[in-house]
Parts: sequence; C-alpha cells; structure tokens
Amino acid sequence: MIFHEIKLKGAFVIEMERREDIRGFFARTWCENEFRFHGLNISMVQGNTAYSKVMGTLRGMHLQKAPYEEAKLIRCIRGAVYDVIIDLRPRSLTFKQWFALELDEESNLMIFVPEGFAHGYQTLRDNTEVFYLVSQFYSPECETGVRYDDPAFQIQWPIQNITVISEKDKNWPDFHG
Repeated sequence: MIFHEIKLKGAFVIEMERREDIRGFFARTWCENEFRFHGLNISMVQGNTAYSKVMGTLRGMHLQKAPYEEAKLIRCIRGAVYDVIIDLRPRSLTFKQWFALELDEESNLMIFVPEGFAHGYQTLRDNTEVFYLVSQFYSPECETGVRYDDPAFQIQWPIQNITVISEKDKNWPDFHG
C-alpha cells in the first residue's frame, strides 16, 4: 500500500500495490501495521456497502458527532464516483476546505477520511458500488451532515443535474462554524 498525504491534514489517498501473475492480481486493502505507521486510526469496527443504480446519484455530506466521530476507508468496487471530503475540525489549519478525487474500479485507489470530516460522493456511472470501513458503530443520535451545495464550501460537482438524492441530504441546514 502506498500512502499519499493530501492537503487536508490526516487524510490520505491510498494506492493498492498490485501483485500480478497469470491468475490476475492480489492487493492489500487494509493493513493494521501500515495504518499505525502513518498514525491513522486502526480500529475499524464495521464494513458497509452502498449501491447506486443511476449515474448522478449524490450521497452526502455525512459525518457523526462526538463521542461517535468516525474515520472511514473508502473504495469504489464497481462503477465510479466523484468522492468529496470536507475538513470540519474547528482547530484545523484546513478547516472548511474540501478535497475531491475520482474513485473507480480500475484505479486501485482508496481514500482515508479522518474523524471530524464530512464525506460524500456523486456517482459517475450507473450501477456503482462503494465499500467502506468505519471506526465507529452507526449512532443515529450522533448523525449529522452538511448540504452538498452549501455556499460555505462551494463544492464543484461534475454532474450539475443531480438525478437522485435523499430528502435528508437535500435538506441539511447551512453550515455555521
């Protein structure tokens, strides 16, 4: 695994190192020792899959509040997504800044999202599936989010006409922080 630190402190793009032979390839998607070496949360307690039927589906921007803040390790295993994270840690030098990258089934890329970040994505293909590990169990009373089009962040989504979005994600309040 190759860890690429990005401009948002504590977040990483992680490249799987493929070992190929006549059968195909093998690659690690999780290694406790390597995550610990990079100072990242190594306590992953749950794995989730999200499937979206239609290109242009938007999911996010989600996070959990203390005491159930969660880190995430995200990988697109089918299709493609425009994946976005926002640093919402008030004491961070990159507070309110966002970062985006395309994750797809061919790229061998993952993104590690630290605690205190909002996360979301827009599907770039029909029949897209995202798999992610989280460091906390889901806690409905700690669930929160920011709106995908909140003027505080000015995220540039690749598909302007969102085809599918939940009422909850469409109606998060404006960010005041």
